[in-house]
Amino acid sequence: MLQKDVLVIGAGPAGLAASIEAGKYGASTLLVDLNMQPGGQLFKQIHKFFGSSAHRSGTRGYDIGKQLLQEAQEANVEIWMQSTVIGIFPEHKVAIEKGLDSGKKEMITIQAKKIIIATGASENAIRFNGWTTPGVMGAGAAQTMINVNHVKPGQQIVMLGTGNVGLIVSYQLMQAGCDVVSLIEAAPKIGGYAVHAAKIRRAGVPIRLRHTIIEAKKGENGCVCGCVIAEVNEHFQPIPGTEETIACDTIALAAGLKPTMDLVKLAGCKLTFNGPFGGYIPLHNDRMETSCLGIFVAGDTTGVEEANTALEEGKIAGISVAEDLGLISPDTASNQRKEIWERLHSLRLGPFGERRMQEKEAVMKEYETCIGAPIPIQ
Repeated sequence: MLQKDVLVIGAGPAGLAASIEAGKYGASTLLVDLNMQPGGQLFKQIHKFFGSSAHRSGTRGYDIGKQLLQEAQEANVEIWMQSTVIGIFPEHKVAIEKGLDSGKKEMITIQAKKIIIATGASENAIRFNGWTTPGVMGAGAAQTMINVNHVKPGQQIVMLGTGNVGLIVSYQLMQAGCDVVSLIEAAPKIGGYAVHAAKIRRAGVPIRLRHTIIEAKKGENGCVCGCVIAEVNEHFQPIPGTEETIACDTIALAAGLKPTMDLVKLAGCKLTFNGPFGGYIPLHNDRMETSCLGIFVAGDTTGVEEANTALEEGKIAGISVAEDLGLISPDTASNQRKEIWERLHSLRLGPFGERRMQEKEAVMKEYETCIGAPIPIQ
């Protein structure tokens, strides 16, 4: 059995940030992820980040990913890729199926003093007639294909959803040489930022509001050859007689994300339901610690937001475990967390962000009411 001070599960923005903070203070830190390379969503993000200099404004996501990997190396973080956590047991024992260079797997048990779960989020599916037809995929899958694997998912794309993911991925598909035929949105207004929507409009791509997809048409090859859309009423139900067929070979679904809760549930952490954050999330305090003593969370696992927020929450978790391990003083840790929370407040400015800040504070208040102090993992 291997002994580690800190085990971080998930090598996306939150997991990388957490492991860097813990590692740079001297904690023996292991970062594991089931993917082939670390970085998570960052290496899909070819657009420049916006905001303040503290949040790497003007830097492209994949460059931020490279910077974080360099920092992780400098902090002596050990990274295992193609490795899957399959069990979390008492005394912080964790079973990991580790990927080997030979392509084989071996089972290893880690005993960690502290665990940080940063497993991100997964895409929501939308069910309509033919929704399992080849050519129907999540917007994240399409983004992975073009920005990571450099393969077009198709040539004629219909995007369902106009949140930031739908808008950004649509523009990136056009940059990759795809023809985005239309964006479809059931709501009466675009859900994402105007700066992203403006790029789509300037490119002449129609955005059909108050519409939804009701069927994916299947061609002779068994794959998507078009989709049927329809106008929806105020209850988001299709209006008979408004059907229209659009020719396409790919339907991308940008219908939101939900936090990945598998390992949080496995660890026995208390959950709460929070709609704005995507569904069930773990109760946690302002140190990012859950109801299970020594188990922390960060990033989209705590509620779906965006990369900068995940980075900041990862830093909080990393600082907190370093404090608990006696590597930094409580005063130093408290001051650093205070600075980060102030940056998080600035990130969440605006009507949507302020609501998320209020929801986050409500989660922490519920934690204090229900738990008071973390309980040891059973």
